[in-house]
Amino acid sequence: MADVNRGNRPLSPHLTIYRPQLTSMTSILTRITGNALIVGMLMIVWWLLAAATNADYFATADAVLTSWFGDLVLFLSLWALWYHTLAGIRHLIWDQAIGLDLDTAYKLGYACIGGSVVLTILTVIII
Repeated sequence: MADVNRGNRPLSPHLTIYRPQLTSMTSILTRITGNALIVGMLMIVWWLLAAATNADYFATADAVLTSWFGDLVLFLSLWALWYHTLAGIRHLIWDQAIGLDLDTAYKLGYACIGGSVVLTILTVIII
């Protein structure tokens, strides 16, 4: 017999009752940073192609890349690169069945976030 109460039940897990966890947020952030790296890469490829084309085209591309918007995109791309790298290392650790307990998973998640911020700042200072 069909369930007559079907329309009144929430979907599982529903966004209003689901509490995001650090492990799920870092997983989503890994996917976002992987896709966001494409934007920074396209800007750098555009800059290199403009440099190989002519001086006027390069001046335009260079003006965009050295503007506040270009600096922001490149800075965020640098952070995304470090975060994505550390998250990949975390997944390699997990592939060896190490650190799968909840406490270690949270420590690795915080290490990815904090480490990416520190490495980004160090890279900006050094370069």
